[in-house]
Amino acid sequence: MSESGTHPIYRITDLQETDRPRERLASLGPQALANAELIAILLRVGVPGENAVQVGQRLLQKFGGISGLHRAPFNELCNQHGIAEAKAAQIKAAIELGRRLMLESPEERPAINSPADAAALVQYDMGALEQEHLRVVLLDRRNRVLEVVEIYRGSVSSSQVRVGEVFKEAVRKNASGIIVVHNHPSGDPTPSPDDVAVTRAIVQAGKLLDVDVLDHLVIGQGRWVSLKERGLGFG
Repeated sequence: MSESGTHPIYRITDLQETDRPRERLASLGPQALANAELIAILLRVGVPGENAVQVGQRLLQKFGGISGLHRAPFNELCNQHGIAEAKAAQIKAAIELGRRLMLESPEERPAINSPADAAALVQYDMGALEQEHLRVVLLDRRNRVLEVVEIYRGSVSSSQVRVGEVFKEAVRKNASGIIVVHNHPSGDPTPSPDDVAVTRAIVQAGKLLDVDVLDHLVIGQGRWVSLKERGLGFG
């Protein structure tokens, strides 16, 4: 423990060696560490009365886990005790790298075999958005993900969404099928009448273009709804 003026700063090195996150990661691998320990490695130092692991625990509790940290506005994270811009940026960057890793390697492209698979692919990211976004998951013939393309940002309504834009990248990249996804920033994924109308128009256009529209998911905070499972817009 070092001193900063009259206030002690609690460092990871103040912990017993067997409890230090970096040493545990080196010996056991990152999968063995709790979320708070991984955050502690990013923070490096704690604050008076809390070591870095305890600060990590406080942040997770405050924001409701990793997904909550992902959703949290940057300024709000900066304002937490012991977290200034540099540490907030490190946390946000680490979470974003994890998100990007999911689709980076072609050899490890996930296959979508159910609505739950599709929801798992996008829930982490889209459940955190503060504005409505419409995205399309492009799939090959084996239902493996080719890409997730953002089509629209704003209110997803039948009067504003141009159906042709939904299929633009699918046609260009010769996708065999698509899954349409949009979020409800309110956190409630209950489909609206406009959601159903948009779905119906997209499904009809897919038949003309010979691109299978496999589903339309509405993403909320920790919840999602498959319009196909509910028979909404798929007739």
